[in-house]
This record gives sequence, C-alpha cells and structure tokens, in this order.
Amino acid sequence: MDRQRSFSFKSTRSMVFSFAISSLFILIFFTIWVSKSTPSILQKTIFELNKTSLVASLKPLSVQTFSDLTINSSSTAVKSSIFVDTHFREHENISGFASIPFIKSKDNESETTEKDRDAVNGNFSTVQERAPVPETASAEEKRRPISTQRIEVQRRENVAEETRGATSQEKNEAANKEGIRKKKKGPTSVPNIETSRNERNKEKSIRECDVTKGRWVYDENYPLYTNSSCPFIDEGFDCVGNGRLDKDYMKWRWQPQDCNISRFNATKMLDLIRGKRVVFVGDSINRNQWESMLCMLMGAVKDPKKVYETHGRRITKGKGNYCFKFEDYKCTVEYYVSHFLVHESKARIGSRRVQTLRIDAIDRGSSRWRGADILIFNTAHWWSHFKTKAGINYYQEGNQVHPQLDVSIAFRRALMTWASWADRHINPRKTQVFFRSSAPSHFRGGQWNSGGQCKDATQPLNETSNSGYSEKNSIVEETIKLMKTPVTFLNITSFSGFRPDGHPSIYGKKPGKRYASSIQDCSHWCLPGVPDTWNEFLYLHLLSKIGYKQGDMFQ
Repeated sequence: MDRQRSFSFKSTRSMVFSFAISSLFILIFFTIWVSKSTPSILQKTIFELNKTSLVASLKPLSVQTFSDLTINSSSTAVKSSIFVDTHFREHENISGFASIPFIKSKDNESETTEKDRDAVNGNFSTVQERAPVPETASAEEKRRPISTQRIEVQRRENVAEETRGATSQEKNEAANKEGIRKKKKGPTSVPNIETSRNERNKEKSIRECDVTKGRWVYDENYPLYTNSSCPFIDEGFDCVGNGRLDKDYMKWRWQPQDCNISRFNATKMLDLIRGKRVVFVGDSINRNQWESMLCMLMGAVKDPKKVYETHGRRITKGKGNYCFKFEDYKCTVEYYVSHFLVHESKARIGSRRVQTLRIDAIDRGSSRWRGADILIFNTAHWWSHFKTKAGINYYQEGNQVHPQLDVSIAFRRALMTWASWADRHINPRKTQVFFRSSAPSHFRGGQWNSGGQCKDATQPLNETSNSGYSEKNSIVEETIKLMKTPVTFLNITSFSGFRPDGHPSIYGKKPGKRYASSIQDCSHWCLPGVPDTWNEFLYLHLLSKIGYKQGDMFQ
C-alpha cells in the first residue's frame, strides 16, 4: 500500500514537471513568433520611457509629428510617431550612457523610420532593420550585424562632429588672437571695423551703449566742415589759417566699441532746435564747443546771410556774449562767458582791494541764461590757475575772504551755488540741462607758462592715463546727483585724452603776430577737430530725449 502511494506521488510529480517544461518551451516559441510578426511591446515601452526622459531633460527641443511612416522591415505602418529634432550634443541619460547623439532632421524630409526612433533613444542593439551603410564601406563591413553597423555609423558621425568642433574652435581662437592683435594697434582705419559688430549693435540705445569707450578711426569723410566754409572760427582756433600744414588731425572720427553712432545731421539738428534757444555757458573751452556747433550747423544753411550775429561784434578770445540767429529755423545758438559760473568780485583786505571769487553767489550774467531751452554748462579750466589753486586771500563767502582755502573745497561750494540757482530758476519741463566734463590738456615738459609743449603730436595716442578723469569731474557728478533738476553729464574727458594732436600748439595765432614763441596752446582745440565730437554726443543725447527712433541715432 505504501509502495503504491509512493509510486503514484512520483508519477504525478513527473507529469507536472513535464507539463511545466513543455509549457515553457511553447511560451518561448510563441513569444519568438509574436516578436517576429509584430512590434515588440517591451521595445515600445522602453522607447516611450526613453522618449519621455529625453524630452524632459533637453532644452531647447523642437518636436515634430509625422504621419504615415513606413517601416522597411515590415508592412505595418506607424501612425503619429514623435521625432525629436535638435542639434547634436552630449547628454547623460538615466540608463547610464555618457553621451547620446541626436539626429537633426532635414527640412525636406516628409517621413521617418523605426531606425530613427531607435537612434534617438540610443537602443542601437534592438533596431529591427538594417542601418544605412556608406557606399564606400567594404564588403566585410556590409556583412556585419545590424547593431554593429549602426554603432559604426554613429561612431563615424561622432568623429566627424568632433572634427568639425575642433576646427571651429581653432578658427575661433585664431579670430580672437587676430582681434587682440588689431586692438593693440590702437587707432585704426574705417575698413577694419567688424561687419558682424555693426549688425549686432544696430538695436542698442543710447543708454545701453557706452559711447565714451572706443577708439579713434581715420575717416576720409571728415571733417564735417572746413575753416574756409565757416566764418565763425576765431583766429585762436583756426590752425590751418595760422599755418598748420598737417591735416590728418581733422580726419579722425570717434568709434564706440559697442555701437555705431550716426553721423551728425545738421538739418535734423536744426529741426530739433527749431524755435528754441541753445545756450553755452562757461569758459573759453565752452566757447570752443560753441563755435564748433555753429560751424556744424552751417552745413544745412543754404543762405549764409540768414545766419547773423544779433549783437554785431566779431568773435574774439576777449570777454563777450554772443548770439547767432538761424532765421529759417527761428532759433538762436548763444554763448555767455563765465569762467567759474560764480561771481568774480573784489574785496578790501587791509588797505588793498584784491580780486576775489564769490563762491556763494552765482554769476551776475545768470539772468540771461534763464529761459533757454537747451543749456550746456562747463567750468574747470580756470580752477587750475595759480590764484585758484593756491587759494590765498581769494575765495570769498559773504563778507569773509578766506586767508587760504583748498581748491577742491572751493570748487565743490561753487558748484553747490550753481546747483541751487538751477533748482530755483530752471523749469525742467522746458529746459534740458547738460554739464560737460573737463577737457584734458596735453602739456609735456612743463605747464603753459613754463615751457610745456605739444607741437610734436601728429597722431592720436594708443592709450591714455586714467588721471585724465580729474577730481573735478567726480565733484560735478556728485553735485548733480543731489539736484532736483535733471542734468545730463556730458563726459568727454577720457576719449579726448587720446588727442594731443588736436591742440593749436604754436598755431594759435597767425604768423607774424607778436607773441611769445615759447608759449604753446595745449588746452584749447583746433577747429575743425575734437570739439565736433563733443557736439555729436550732444546731438545723440538730444535725439534720445526727444524720442527719435533708434535708427536715427545708430547706424
């Protein structure tokens, strides 16, 4: 009985085991048959997982949907499949591959295949069709397994891509070296300006582009006028009329490094100031700029007789106030001399009356500045003279004459006096106010009265010292920030510092006139010349404030 039970149990176990083995073989064969006749469900699932992870991890991606795609290995059509179109790049995915190549579709492609989708996912070993083999491949390469061919093709693409990247990098490094080499040359000619930079910077505005940073370039289209075409240049600035033979100093144009400013348009400038008063107030350097503005505007005047001086006097270096009217535009361009912007006075010290500077009182001519539509101020040149620099019994506040006062302290107090006057008497809704920074001098070997000279300078400098931006400019900027009246600081100091060739030097007077040949003018500027660029900057600011299109300001 026990033997029969044991035999029965053993035979039952054998039958169950045989049935399980048979079922397993049948399931394996069935699975193989199904995988050959229809797309693998597992493969599709892996594809969807990989596709999701790739799309989520890459930026930016463009996804295109294709329909009615044909798989070469079977007759089954794949509907509405997703194909990722992006630039070739390396990326680490969740499956542990260090890099995945992405295929960029062509614009004229109307279909894709199963191999493309698998290439996107990196599943090269599961591709169900033969990968494309180059026509130049050997017979042995063509006989390789499908997965091996796909990996080989991809390896070649990777090598080609790396080669192109290395070549591009070498070109970029060469271009950078060439740019550095050109930059070290300093001033360059117009043809050397990069075209790509011109295109890139067309959209920059006056606030985005720092026009004070750049270089001087030689431009055959300059100057904007000549000494013979402008009757307003006094003899102290008429270098050509005084015998200067080299003319290159008139040919240099300022080129900002981040944008291209438009050429000064005299007609448009006159339209901007139509019916307005443009008033320059300051020392002889401001008269330099005022004369430059008159000459630049004359380029749009058809009848010079319609531009006349309302006070009937010839422009000279002496004291005076000048007002020229442009009849067709009903506007005036005026200059009022004021060396310090505050009142030059006299006071009694002991038994003597001495000249003093009232740093607490505005210049008495200030009533004529009021009502202007555009005001351009400056002061700095005279604050370096021996009287102001020493400050001994010179600065006065109220009835007190300071026995000695530092020039920087006196300059700051004088500017506060000017700022208080502006806040009280200037209507910001009517008047635009500018304050021009100090213009650099270029004396070498001494000062103006001790043998300093600049006659040997014939070219712009490649670089200039930062000391050109003086303490006075900083004081001006600090004062402006404290004012309630909006004031634009017209910074011309740094780029003017490159131009020692722009001064009159020994050509400040006509030959034959009596003057000390040892004294050279390395403070004022020849006309045409550097002050023309100051007015181009003023023109750009006026355009930006009035709201002209950027195309009018930038090329």
